Amino acid sequence: MSSIRNCLLALAALAVVMPNASAQPYPSKPLRVIVPLPTGSATDTIARILAPPMAQALGQQMVIDNKPGADGAIAGTEAARATPDGYTLLFGTNSPLAAVPSMRRTPPYDLIADFTPIGLVGRYTHFVLVHPKVPATSMGEFLTHVRANPNKLNYATGNTTGQISIAQLMRLANINMVHVPYKGDPAALIDLIAGRVQFMFATQGQAIAFVKEGKVRPLAVTGAKRSDLAPEVPTLAESGLQFPILSWAAVVGPAKMRPEIVARLNRELNAALAQPKAQEQIAMQGFETATSTPEELRVFLAQQLDIWTRTVRELGLQTD
Repeated sequence: MSSIRNCLLALAALAVVMPNASAQPYPSKPLRVIVPLPTGSATDTIARILAPPMAQALGQQMVIDNKPGADGAIAGTEAARATPDGYTLLFGTNSPLAAVPSMRRTPPYDLIADFTPIGLVGRYTHFVLVHPKVPATSMGEFLTHVRANPNKLNYATGNTTGQISIAQLMRLANINMVHVPYKGDPAALIDLIAGRVQFMFATQGQAIAFVKEGKVRPLAVTGAKRSDLAPEVPTLAESGLQFPILSWAAVVGPAKMRPEIVARLNRELNAALAQPKAQEQIAMQGFETATSTPEELRVFLAQQLDIWTRTVRELGLQTD
């Protein structure tokens, strides 16, 4: 009996001194936040606004890792394949989380099965822009001009919202333009200002300075209401046009993350979004913040995937 007792005591002592990785408090090292768009994009800017207050609350640095390209598929794939330990997150937009699963016949991942929803961040609004030399000051005048000049205007897309919305616009209005794709709005705006392309949907934060300087001309804004950044510009709905596609951002992680980690990240994300300084800075991007529980985000993602999939199929935009 004494030998058994001694063995048990030895095992107990060994358990005390041996490190237990699962018992380590979370987080115990920096977090990596993958952003599917380039440095300087609206999404990158918003992620960098939210990272410091979240890092302070978590007690660990949040490292922004930009992985642009392939409509967000590069970033989405890397996040989906990461270890689900809470140290790799995706600051995702509708590009990797809705466009890629709906636009590709063989998607690199499954939105519902391969990600853990953490929290909604909010919704983007876009300027509908033309180069100043385009003879149009309204959407009606622009459509008339394009009909008179089929395939003579180039349109840029730096985000999937623009790609889908312009494709839908061309179908509804029976117009034709030439598509010039870009990895993000900054590069597309440079070519719009230079006149190499004549039309695009651009996130407001990226374009507002150029709008105010007269380097580009806004014809409309997306969203349900006029923008506080340019209240004189009408909405697309006011111009007689309406699109079902929303542009949004959310934080997700790889599938099978531990519930207590998800709850902690959701709490700190929502707290960061509620900070007045963060809200003021984010508003300058023409972005409307919104929060959610992980389960509410799960429902939202499923709904958005359905809307994007139906719209993409209607437009015939699925690719290999």
